[in-house]
Amino acid sequence: MRIPPYYKQPAWQRFLAGAAVGGCISWLIFLFMFGTLQERNSALIEKQALQIKELRGYIKIWQEDYQKLNKKNEEMLTIQKIDVKIAGFERYRITDRQSIFEAEEEVKEDLKSLIAKDLTVAYNNKEIIKKTVENKSFEINGKTYRLEVKELYFYTTVALVAEIKLAD
Repeated sequence: MRIPPYYKQPAWQRFLAGAAVGGCISWLIFLFMFGTLQERNSALIEKQALQIKELRGYIKIWQEDYQKLNKKNEEMLTIQKIDVKIAGFERYRITDRQSIFEAEEEVKEDLKSLIAKDLTVAYNNKEIIKKTVENKSFEINGKTYRLEVKELYFYTTVALVAEIKLAD
């Protein structure tokens, strides 16, 4: 089998020549459009990279300022509230919640002088605070009790957890 001789027919020659020229022209147009698009995208990426670099510098500056302000505010923290909880009263069969509440209020009254003090001052005097609470005695249902500080937390609220013990 042999290929028909199309080189003798000018219509086929024009068609194939037109297809080859059209393919070359379309390839050149494609290269031009693709190059233009890539150039535009690379310029955009470069511009965005510069913006990112600039914004990271701003973020760094803001974070440094924010950290300085946080440190300054931490130094200026003051005690706003005192929270006292008495635990272990069930062991001594104290069912009178009013007496426990009054004991908590007495401890709060003793520690009232801490309100509006700097947090660092109160923290540095934590042993004095513990001794103040532990030296206090309460009379509930005819028996004398004292408190033993189990937990003491300092922040804008001083949280104190004390366990009730029978006084010797």
